Amino acid sequence: MCGRYTLRTPPERLAQVFGVEGPLPEWSGPSYNVAPSQRVLAVVGADGGRRFEHLRWGLAPAWSKDPSSGPINARSETVAEKPSFRSAFRSRRALIPADGYYEWKRVGKGPKQPYLFTLAGGEPFAFAGLWERWGEGEEELRTAALLTTEPNAVAREVHDRMPVILPREAYDLWLDPDAEKEELLALLAPYPAREMEAYPVSTHVNSPKNNDPECVRPV
Repeated sequence: MCGRYTLRTPPERLAQVFGVEGPLPEWSGPSYNVAPSQRVLAVVGADGGRRFEHLRWGLAPAWSKDPSSGPINARSETVAEKPSFRSAFRSRRALIPADGYYEWKRVGKGPKQPYLFTLAGGEPFAFAGLWERWGEGEEELRTAALLTTEPNAVAREVHDRMPVILPREAYDLWLDPDAEKEELLALLAPYPAREMEAYPVSTHVNSPKNNDPECVRPV
């Protein structure tokens, strides 16, 4: 699964990378420890273009009785059929900007060791995401989940799953409301291992209350 990530890239740079020409998102500084239930930045399709939007991480389908929590990840292998995700997969897909993500590895009998995964060079990237609406009017809640897939060779050393990282040339297709299911499923593959890096970081990141450079410090 993917349960924490970083977004340290300024909004002006994100707008360039993701081709967003509208208003820039609110910016309160770098995020070193984005966690479930928090408000996360997303890029969604809008009138033939793209716009930034904030969504709560934890997907709540429209029919959910309790929107206070929901799955943070969706498995690529079942996303097109599972009731919680299939409607969003059909028509509400999003790019979730990030520039790193964390996974934890069991080392002996001690506490799990966190690792930070990035693209080589540290460039921002996009998780394949889904989003949903719950409620109406002033009570409307918009939520999101990240898709996961089999790990590549780098991720496999730490965890048996990894988030779907989309190549830039796939952004248009992922946001295309008319894309065919088979085309979309073909995108949900492990990112090339040769283009990724990973290193162990401080257990400071274990607490979602911590959001500072110590989270990404190599150990």
